[in-house]
Amino acid sequence: MTPVPVTLDERFRAAAAGSGLLDVAFDVFEDTPVGPLLVGVTDHGVCRITFDPDPELELERLARLYGPRVLRSFRPAERLHRELDEYFAGRRRAFDLELDLRVAPEYHRRVLAELTRVEYGHTTTYGALAARTGNPRAARAVGTVMNRNPVPIVLPCHRVVGANGSLTGYGGGLDRKELLLRLEGAIL
Repeated sequence: MTPVPVTLDERFRAAAAGSGLLDVAFDVFEDTPVGPLLVGVTDHGVCRITFDPDPELELERLARLYGPRVLRSFRPAERLHRELDEYFAGRRRAFDLELDLRVAPEYHRRVLAELTRVEYGHTTTYGALAARTGNPRAARAVGTVMNRNPVPIVLPCHRVVGANGSLTGYGGGLDRKELLLRLEGAIL
């Protein structure tokens, strides 16, 4: 079997994305300071960033949540890639991306909206974030939302720490949480 020429394959993927024929375009950013990231982008915005991606598992999840037309295509994720590069280089403090959170439950969206207000280089606690959502006793629920954050880094769940300031829980691992907080100057 003759392999498809690279330029033809790239043109096919770009045409599919450009024609709105994809439910989700994904790509894998191999070389980031936190390791490889699988990202998903819909017509509504960034829907997924995953640490230590298992493409088969992630693609199945994306298809189940957003639709079966999932294809690797760099172009839809290009802006996210550029903004993540700028963030990791210390040249970006806030992301300017559309997000697709439509599959998240209402309370999760409310918590994630409050999370976006935690500024670069600062931290908050699960309890404080719960209080900002109008549920001061929902620290554990906020922890669950942080653990299920579909777009880590962009939605900065790494900025949420325990009541005593400890680095508790992070879907990407505590080593990554610490790296991101050090990058931002939130911890020395």
